Amino acid sequence: MTKRLESGFSLIELLIVVVIIGIIAALAVPALQKGFRSAENGSVFATLRSVGSTQVSFFTQNNRFGRLPELQQIMSNGIGTTAGERVIRGRYVFEMNPVSPTDAELGREYTITATRSISDDTVYKYEMTHTGEIIQILP
Repeated sequence: MTKRLESGFSLIELLIVVVIIGIIAALAVPALQKGFRSAENGSVFATLRSVGSTQVSFFTQNNRFGRLPELQQIMSNGIGTTAGERVIRGRYVFEMNPVSPTDAELGREYTITATRSISDDTVYKYEMTHTGEIIQILP
C-alpha cells in the first residue's frame, strides 16, 4: 500500500489565522474611526475659517454680518446643504445663535456653532464668534 501525502492547512492552523485577523481588525477599526473623526473635525474647522473671512467681506459691504443662508449663497453652497436657517455638512449642523438673528444683532456680533451629534458617538461642538476665534466647546 502506498502512502498518500496530503498538503493543506489543518483546522488548527486556520483557526489561528482567523483569530489573528480578528485581533488585527479589533485594533484597526477604532483607529480608523478616530482618523475619520479627526479628518471631519479638520474639515469643519476649515469651513468655519472660510465662513469667518466671508463674514468680514459681507460686513464691509452691508454694514452687518450675514446669516448662514446668505453666506451659503455667497460661497456657492460651499458650506453644505441649507435646511431653513441651518446648514448641514456631513454629520455637522451649522447654526447661528440665536437661530434667526435680527439685523441689529448682526450689526454688532454673531455666533456660529457647528455640532456633530450622533446617538452612539461623542458629541463635538465648535463655536466661532465675530472676533474670528474658533473654540471647541465639546467634548
